[in-house]
Amino acid sequence: MKAASLRIVVVNTVIPAENEQESHVQAQLARSRALRIGLLQAGYNIIAVLPGDLYMTERIAQLQPDMIIIDAESDARDVLEHMVLATRDAPRPIVLFTEDSDQTNMAAAMEAGVSAYVVAGLHTERIKPVLDVAMARFNADQKLRSELSDTKAKLAERKTIERAKGLLMERHQLSENDAYQRLRKQAMEKNLKLADLAQRVLDVADLLGA
Repeated sequence: MKAASLRIVVVNTVIPAENEQESHVQAQLARSRALRIGLLQAGYNIIAVLPGDLYMTERIAQLQPDMIIIDAESDARDVLEHMVLATRDAPRPIVLFTEDSDQTNMAAAMEAGVSAYVVAGLHTERIKPVLDVAMARFNADQKLRSELSDTKAKLAERKTIERAKGLLMERHQLSENDAYQRLRKQAMEKNLKLADLAQRVLDVADLLGA
């Protein structure tokens, strides 16, 4: 996916107005501006800049961005907790820009689903390579999760078929091959997957108390 086609939401740390003159807050605001400038210069489409508050989950669900960038400091952990909820049913790459180099916090962020954890040194020319890596890592992770899910599903289907075969073998005094062929024939006649037909056989047996 090209930079220009990526729809990005930026989530900022919530800074009370009375703290805006503090030096560390000024540094945070300057970094936030640099981040947005870098995104725009790289051709990214910033569709919204949101505070990391309780409404963030709902807003992200409405906006459906392709990527989320968190620019957070003191409330980064709270923002991540909301982000986990916001992306639980619709995973998307998350990039966190922060000054926090604590390894424990970094590990927690990656565990929560952050694709890239970027500490300090925010320069506009680094933004696109960082986001490219984050997208690649996210896609690789999603592929791995999908393959793992498929493997688990196939294993579950195999167990269901084996249970149904065992039931037919016991009830009708069939060999394993004959039981399998009976299941296969019925599945074809009913235009069902073999695993689905096997599950129906088990459900009927449970209903009849067999």
